[in-house]
Order: sequence, then C-alpha cells, then structure tokens
Amino acid sequence: MPSFAARAGAWLIVVAVLAFLIGATPAAAFCGFYVGKADAGLFNEASQVILVRREGKTVISMANDYKGALTEFALVVPVPKVLGRDQIHIGDRKLFERIDAYSAPRLAEYFDPDPCILMKSRAIGGLNAPMSASVAKEEARRDKALGVIVEAAYTVGEYDIVMLSAKQSDGLETWLVENGYRIPKGASAALKPYVRQNMKFFVAKVNLKEQAKTGVAYLRPLQFAFESEKFMLPVRLGMLNAKGPQDLVLYVLTPQGRVETTNYRTVKLPANMDLPTFVRGEFPQTYKALFDTHAAREDYRAIFTEYFWDMGWCDPCAADPLTPDELRQAGVFWLGPQANARGGGQPVMLTRLHLRYTRESLPEDLVFQETADRQNFQARYVLRHPWTGDPASCSAAPAYFEEVARRQEREAATLASLTGWDVNAIRAKMALAPQPANRWWDVLWK
Repeated sequence: MPSFAARAGAWLIVVAVLAFLIGATPAAAFCGFYVGKADAGLFNEASQVILVRREGKTVISMANDYKGALTEFALVVPVPKVLGRDQIHIGDRKLFERIDAYSAPRLAEYFDPDPCILMKSRAIGGLNAPMSASVAKEEARRDKALGVIVEAAYTVGEYDIVMLSAKQSDGLETWLVENGYRIPKGASAALKPYVRQNMKFFVAKVNLKEQAKTGVAYLRPLQFAFESEKFMLPVRLGMLNAKGPQDLVLYVLTPQGRVETTNYRTVKLPANMDLPTFVRGEFPQTYKALFDTHAAREDYRAIFTEYFWDMGWCDPCAADPLTPDELRQAGVFWLGPQANARGGGQPVMLTRLHLRYTRESLPEDLVFQETADRQNFQARYVLRHPWTGDPASCSAAPAYFEEVARRQEREAATLASLTGWDVNAIRAKMALAPQPANRWWDVLWK
C-alpha cells in the first residue's frame, strides 16, 4: 500500500482490530407523482458517508453495518490530526436512512388524459392548436387552467403527500376532486381566504403499505469533527480487505454549490428519461442495471452525481427533507436556531455522489471542490401510462394511439441503452409488435 502519510500529511490511522469495515446492505390522476426510489441498499459491498464541509471545517459520519462477532470488528479512519474525545461522537443511523431516502434516484409516474376530452375542451375554448405530443405539457396546461401548481410530491410515513399552490379556490377544489381526494362539496369557500394569502397546501392520502420493521441489531455510526485545508476523503484503506469492486455513496453537505472531485471525472447520470411502464414494479433492479452499465463503461474511473438540490425542498420528493435538527446532528454546524424546517430554502446544498471502484481504478484518495454550480439535478425517470379508452371514440383517438406506439418504441430503445438489456426482450415484455426483420441498416455497422 502506498504511504498514506506521504499523501495526506499527519493523518491519524485508528486501527481497532483487523479490518476496515463500513457499509450498508440491501436493505388515477392527471398529475405526476413519485412512485419509487432506488436507495443505497441495492448495492453490495457499499459504504455510506456523510461529509460536511465549510471554510476548512469538516465533519465526517460513517455508517457501520458490521456482521459478525463484535470482538472482531475493526474500523480504520484517517483524520488530519489527533482528535480529542470531544471531537468524536456516536451518531444516529436514521440520519443515513433519511438522507439516502431524500436523495435516492427516483421514479415518477404520469397518466395520459383522455384525448377526446382534450379535443372537446379545445373546441369549447376556440383553440385550434394541434394536440401536443408531450403528456407533460398537457398536464401542465390542465393544471395551469385550474390555477394549480404541484410544488412537490413525496411519501412521508403512512401518507402520500403533495404540496400545492393555487390562484383560485374553485380551481383548487376541482383539482382535488379530479385527483381522487374526498373533500366536501363547496370547499372552495373555505379555501378562498388561504388562496388570497398565497399560502401553500399540504395534501395527504393514507398509504396502506407500511414499511416493515427489520429489528436487526447494528452498530451506530461514528462521527468526527476536525479542521483541515484539505477537502478530501481517504477511501483507499477500504480496499485493504476488498473482494472485488466496492461502492461508495457519499452525501456532501456544503453551503453554496455542487461538489465534484478534482482528481477524477465527475459526471451526471443520464436522467429525466421516459421508460416503459413495466419498470414500475422493478425499478430497483432497473436502476441497479443502469448504474452497473455506466460504471463499467467508465472503467470504474468516474464518480457519478445522482442528486444535487437545496436541502430545503425537492420536486418530486422521494422523502421529506431533513429538518434543521437532523442537519445539525449530521454536522451542519452553520445552521442557527432560526433555521426554517420547510420553505425558503436552506443554506445547505446536498450533493449525492456514487462511486464504484477497484484497487486498480482508484490510485488516489478522493479530493473535492465546491463549485459555483447551483443547477438542480436528480436521477429521475418517468413512466407515462397511455389512456386505455376506445380508439374509435373520437377523431383525436387514432392519432393519439399512433403517437403512443412511437413513444413506446422510444422507451424501449432508451431502456436498452441505459441498462445494456436486449431491446427485443424489452419490446416483448412491453407486448409491442415485432419490428420488420432484415432491415438494410441493421447490419450496416455490425
């Protein structure tokens, strides 16, 4: 192993017993909404680290999921100097669960509206524009007509929640009724004062599927606070006992902008793409294949951005943002007691990075920089369910179904490109008609 001290200065190596072990194991509406996520537990041999950094001050939290006799547990943690007892803290595993759920790659779902109703609406309104091929635009147009904006959608505990803003109370009432919320008739009168005050609306449905409690014993995370000029993470020691490729999921909390590595390529995963609707039931497997494919294409020498957002909000939300108290527990030391739990944005930016590496592909420890980039990003993928009505019900229906067929072909090709799966197998799973055989271009570049 190369001299660690030569690279990192007076870093302390704390050796408890024999090995370096940190990780986590596997653990009918027009609007779009969040329907699933792919958390860090999908990946075997995966470590999770929360890294907080501002003005040379650093807090590192490491999640432990050790299996075996506790007498054989070991953890090697390089730090910049000898740490005092008050610089070491026992953290809460729930922080990792929370920040992972909040930033996890996610799946959003949309349902096509009835093209015949849209056609009638245009006729009544005197609109002559052709029907848009983008269901997202149709959805936005419908909500805009009602004066309603879906600000965020996420699941919290046993509730499915949307955050709404509205310009008119009767439009809000209509939106709620159309989207399956049981509210009293004439609710617009009661909603009107709040709409006038430009307030937002927290709307919830009960989610009958409750997350099962595992009851598995675990070691609580260790946290270290220190000062250092170096914005880096020593991960090479994790290869000492590695058996094959390792995964690192890193949650970096900073005050200003997106974080990237300076000594390795940092790339964003392909995102915001439409996928076949069957992915709804197997998104974790799909995302794992997607990441496996792209990590291999980069020869395990790139670190991927999976998420970057202001910690104060999200759209759509895979989980509720961390509260100021939770952020302070994670080490965000610059949050004052006046910090708001929701709304207005937090002075905390979260960058989620995911690296798969081997002993050969990671010759140096990770070195970071905080950039000026504040463009939100999330590994988000979209399902668009076709309308299932009668193709002969109106003159707009045939053109709509032709566009659906073209859209589904694009979805199959996209999924094949992202995952490396056979496109014909995907098409068969989608029950699409077979493509003509022996097309002249099929063998052109074989």
